Amino acid sequence: MSPFWIPILGICCGLVAIIGGVFVKPWIELQRRKMELEAQMVAEKAAQYAAHTERLEQRVRVLERIATDRGADLSEEIDRLRDEPLN
Repeated sequence: MSPFWIPILGICCGLVAIIGGVFVKPWIELQRRKMELEAQMVAEKAAQYAAHTERLEQRVRVLERIATDRGADLSEEIDRLRDEPLN
């Protein structure tokens, strides 16, 4: 290798390091921030689905209790449930 290439390669390595610090580091930070925001959105959606699932499970429990209840209170319970406001 010619001694002429050594300073050119040294300068190129320095330029690559500077360009990497100027452009790549902010890009990586931007990608990290986007991933954090997406993770927050996914967590919020998961919480909404969990709350919705809990409401549905409560309704199913009530329906199961009504379907299996053979007592005299069945019609009173149905009327009481009709009168309750919806969430």
